[in-house]
Amino acid sequence: MTQLTAKINSTPSDDTFNHTSTSLNSFALRLLDWFATNGRHDLPWQQHQTDTPNPYIVWLSEVMLQQTQVTTVLPYFARFMISFPTVQDLAAAEWDEIAEHWAGLGYYARARNLHKGAKQLVATIAETDGFPQTLAGWEAISGVGPSTAGAIMAMGLHQYGVICDGNVKRVLTRWAAIDGDITKSATTKELWALAERLTPEQDSGLFAQAMMDMGATLCTRRKPACLLCPLQTDCLAHAQSREEEYPVKAKKKPKPSKFSNALLIENTEGEILWLQRPDNGIWGGLWSLPLEFVDKIDGKVVANKQDNKITSEPRHDVRSNEKVYEVEFTTAEQIINDWLSKNQLIAQSVSSDLLHDAPAPIKHSLTHFHWYLTPQQLTLNTEQSQELTTALQAAEINLHWLNGNEAQVTLGLPRAMVKILE
Repeated sequence: MTQLTAKINSTPSDDTFNHTSTSLNSFALRLLDWFATNGRHDLPWQQHQTDTPNPYIVWLSEVMLQQTQVTTVLPYFARFMISFPTVQDLAAAEWDEIAEHWAGLGYYARARNLHKGAKQLVATIAETDGFPQTLAGWEAISGVGPSTAGAIMAMGLHQYGVICDGNVKRVLTRWAAIDGDITKSATTKELWALAERLTPEQDSGLFAQAMMDMGATLCTRRKPACLLCPLQTDCLAHAQSREEEYPVKAKKKPKPSKFSNALLIENTEGEILWLQRPDNGIWGGLWSLPLEFVDKIDGKVVANKQDNKITSEPRHDVRSNEKVYEVEFTTAEQIINDWLSKNQLIAQSVSSDLLHDAPAPIKHSLTHFHWYLTPQQLTLNTEQSQELTTALQAAEINLHWLNGNEAQVTLGLPRAMVKILE
């Protein structure tokens, strides 16, 4: 294997870290020896086995892999590459097509940034005849942070680049027994300094691939395979049998919960009303059922077996105060809410058994809260569906009437909407 020279920074010195210079200098060699035999070498975006790397492929994969596992990303990446084989193809695509390709992958702001970033890259290529060649150039692209930029430099351009993503932080905090909270800037600075110290000047792309594989396959969150690890001899967490105590992270507060009715408004042909979400906010630019924010209150469905009757007490109450109405309802949903009220139309709960407390809401967890969505069904006659369509179109709302199967094939639907259809 090619002899490697670790990057030496004048500051901080080796005395700053929790290992000897010998351990620091041999880290990359041991890791790359392990990677050569045991690493993954067949991922479709890997560029370490080519002399002409493609930064577009690395950029696309890195954006998809943010907070998402490889197994989940693989089919999405394959589909993107078929439809958008070049950055020019991605930049020229309509948002709806990109949204439909991304639907179900989650964290939808990434898709927005990807589309915007593609346009920025095409403009850069037109001006300079190539992709950005510097870390600063890549960090100027929408949605690209320091670690993603480092990965593109190292793997997509075969230049020097440093990564310090979640997998890397887990490996480093364990190996060096870094006790600081990784959500704090001081710990982040310490981890980046260590990552820079360990990354070799040559073959930093191989090193980045190896670090990713180490975190994904051996140094996992739970039950790390320490006996197979090439770094176990001087891993401080392993020496103390404290592997799963790292990385240290402040305990998160419990997520709040929100509750909404998901309105399955059908016309006489069995088609469902779909609305395009605003560009900003949750599911920006994707297609959704109309949602009706509700305030959870006490109450339950009561079965009176003696008289064979079902009586119900309200479990949810639609919020009507102005503040919540403006914040939680899109313009389209406000129009629908007002139209349903004016026409005295009420959606019925989708439930197979009225003796149950209520139809079980579908739980969908987002970054900052849990969302409970209860399907509600309403069928409109021809005149009503046309009247509602006209009211929405007058406000320039993008809408479609499609059955569930058609919607899944032709529209970009959030995973929560697919759950409701299922």
